[in-house]
Amino acid sequence: MRMPVISEEFERFQQPNLQVAMDAYLERPGNSAELIGLAAENKRNWGLGLSDFVNRGTSPYSLRLGEGPVDWVNFHLDADRVLPVVQFGLYLMRADGAPLVAFVSGPNENMGPTRARARVEVMAPERASAQRFLADITKLMGERNVYRGKIVSLGPQQFGFGPQTIITFHRLPSVARDDVILPSGILDRIDRHAIAFSEHAERLIAAGRPIKRGLLLYGSPGVGKTLTVMYLAGRMQGRTVLLTTGRGLGFISAVAQMARILAPSMVVVEDVDLIAQERGMPGMQTQPMLFELLNEMDGLRDDVDVLFVLTTNRPDILEPALAARPGRVDLAIPLPLPNADARRRLFALYGRGLRLDVADLERFIARTEGASPAYIKELLRNATVFGAIDGNGDGAIRVTDKHLDQAMDELTEGGRLAERIAGFARPGEEGPPPGAMGPSGFPVGVRGNTSWRAG
Repeated sequence: MRMPVISEEFERFQQPNLQVAMDAYLERPGNSAELIGLAAENKRNWGLGLSDFVNRGTSPYSLRLGEGPVDWVNFHLDADRVLPVVQFGLYLMRADGAPLVAFVSGPNENMGPTRARARVEVMAPERASAQRFLADITKLMGERNVYRGKIVSLGPQQFGFGPQTIITFHRLPSVARDDVILPSGILDRIDRHAIAFSEHAERLIAAGRPIKRGLLLYGSPGVGKTLTVMYLAGRMQGRTVLLTTGRGLGFISAVAQMARILAPSMVVVEDVDLIAQERGMPGMQTQPMLFELLNEMDGLRDDVDVLFVLTTNRPDILEPALAARPGRVDLAIPLPLPNADARRRLFALYGRGLRLDVADLERFIARTEGASPAYIKELLRNATVFGAIDGNGDGAIRVTDKHLDQAMDELTEGGRLAERIAGFARPGEEGPPPGAMGPSGFPVGVRGNTSWRAG
């Protein structure tokens, strides 16, 4: 009897979920399997399938196949966990007493993007049995998704975007609400749009209100856009957070797909202005990638709890696209440079853990007019170094007026360029010069990173 073979393909980043699902399936009462490996010359390059194993030896051109070791590959998950995943193996199974064969193969990156996917091929006496097995595996992949509730980023591997996409887990620092120093009322608006929506999601859906939403944070470099994102990620416990930056959004559909599957979720697109004029992959998309992002946002169902948070230093670049697609971004929040009171609070915040013995703090409050929070943080860091050099090595480091003067002198030695790089805009020159473009030609690699830079 010729038994049917049914196959299902999955993106590379789904490999860990596939393995977890296979393991869970075999733990069910009545299910068991023997996992064997297969030996064949250039087995991965040939793209062998289950039909090749069944029909081996029936043709003079058949490959010589034999039993061999199971091929595994390690996937690095959160908290330094490592999950061994079958890369090339054959499961000889019994599911509820019925025979079933499942062949699992990982992406064949040597053969290009079309084969760079994980694949499961199933053979069973009845076609319905094979279909049922694949449906069970797909369901288990969703239920036991290793990315759910985590903070991850999607990034390109060696050959660019697409099926070679890899995912990196991140650990963001804890940010308390008092550490986000913004003008009165701004953080309340952000909380209401991001957090309150989720807390009242069921009632909003019952009232016919969409809970998918977009939030734009804009302002000069260093004003706290990324810090605000980290604060939201910490407040919204249990929510999957997908991080991407600029041209790292070259595979928008994969980001949106994960956001839908892992909802409630938050998609963070930093420096979104970098994709406002970037086109898609050659031969594929022809419109700017920002429009692709807006299309994906629009394509989500209204009852899916997905929050898109976009950040930019250049809202002027985004305005035409956002105006042409109203409703995708529901709330745009400017984050201004800190005023005198905010700078006073920033000195107190970044002076924690120090003996801040400054006789004339108001002089430095005045001198830092136009400075971003990032600049004040760097100023205190440099002053701490000067204080440590002058100190006796015992107890908390003492920072005085002299050390702050030394630190400011050092930060201004490079002229206005050095000050602007450090996050200090003189009155009247806030933001980049008109027409300036960001370094959109440089994709951001995220593999192996475990932190997310503040900016």
